Amino acid sequence: MENFQERLGYRFRNQTLLIRALTRKEFADEERHLGIHHEDQEILSTLGDAVLKATFVDLLVRAHYPTQDAITQEKENLEHHDALAGIAFEIGIGSSIRLGKKERDHRAEENPVVLAETLQAIIGAIYLDGGCEAARQAVIRWFGEGIRPHPR
Repeated sequence: MENFQERLGYRFRNQTLLIRALTRKEFADEERHLGIHHEDQEILSTLGDAVLKATFVDLLVRAHYPTQDAITQEKENLEHHDALAGIAFEIGIGSSIRLGKKERDHRAEENPVVLAETLQAIIGAIYLDGGCEAARQAVIRWFGEGIRPHPR
């Protein structure tokens, strides 16, 4: 996990949050049948999605996007699962995701939706672990070059 956190650019105080962010529901369900309880990433992914949306809008306003339509269009481009999956791929998230057997069989660690959901979950985990500013800084670190000033 040390190397993974270095790639993220964030060190978790609460490692349980990171493990939860990397745990797919299918993995948790399979383990539950063995009597092992794991919390999965779903709630963290929802939280991370909200943090991403708020951060993107904030950054686009600061980049002088002139209208709500311009901000909405660019935000949708940034938060599309292919864009999120690209960032997740660059960080190397796929090899750390805890997948269920069927997901492993279907190479879900390469699936853009799985990668995007896991990135969102990691952002949610960072938010809970380090607060709003830590999550914002992670988003800026990963997406910063993708957010350009509005062409006038």
